[in-house]
Amino acid sequence: MSGRLDAKVAIVTGAGQGVGRGIARAFAQVGAAVAVVDRNPETAASTAQELVELGVRSIAIECDVSRRDQVDAAVARTASELGGVDVLVNCAQGVPRGLASFTDHTEADMDLCYRTGPLGTFFFMQACFPHLKERAGTVVNVGSAAGLEGRAGFTAYAAAKEAIRALTRVAAHEWGPHQIRVNAISPAALSPATQAYATNNPDRFQQSLAAIPLGRIGDCEADIGRAVAALVSADMRYVTGMTLMVDGGQYVLR
Repeated sequence: MSGRLDAKVAIVTGAGQGVGRGIARAFAQVGAAVAVVDRNPETAASTAQELVELGVRSIAIECDVSRRDQVDAAVARTASELGGVDVLVNCAQGVPRGLASFTDHTEADMDLCYRTGPLGTFFFMQACFPHLKERAGTVVNVGSAAGLEGRAGFTAYAAAKEAIRALTRVAAHEWGPHQIRVNAISPAALSPATQAYATNNPDRFQQSLAAIPLGRIGDCEADIGRAVAALVSADMRYVTGMTLMVDGGQYVLR
């Protein structure tokens, strides 16, 4: 296999399913070796096997991103077995069950979103920094229009996603002199979480769908994954500190 990410090594968190899996598959399609990181060892192994069948090197790593020791071990194993780290994609994010008003959100909801989102992102970015500095690497963090818009019912999730975008902007400024690019994406993707939301909130889902000018929810690999593969490639080497809206025009940044 050959492509724009030949000889690159990527870590993708939350890659056992959904958007993370789509990104990992898109990376493999253009030649990258991928460490598939997920808290579920079975889905991680399944995705990694798919990538091997696509013709690239891949390893599955079970990891709770909220645990610094597990994050450090995941990065060390990737560097040892795959030969370094060129690309980091932070896609893992825990989500409370169901929507809740601001006043009904609990400390547990906030703790779940914070620890699996911005804290996990922070841990992986710090752990990968020496490798990214050595190889002029790139980072992509996953935000959400829920945070950009401040959607009702998403207090903890929206706050976590905006915190991740803040980390992105700070690191872009600080790491730019090392030629490390740090960007974020805000995807609208037909992930398992989106499918569950559509089932449980059909009216709200249809309203969201109607607001997308391109008229559909993005495919995790073909639409979201390929966009991220382009973003981390040399074709986008002068882009950093930005949030790329990969949502069919649903939300226009101003």
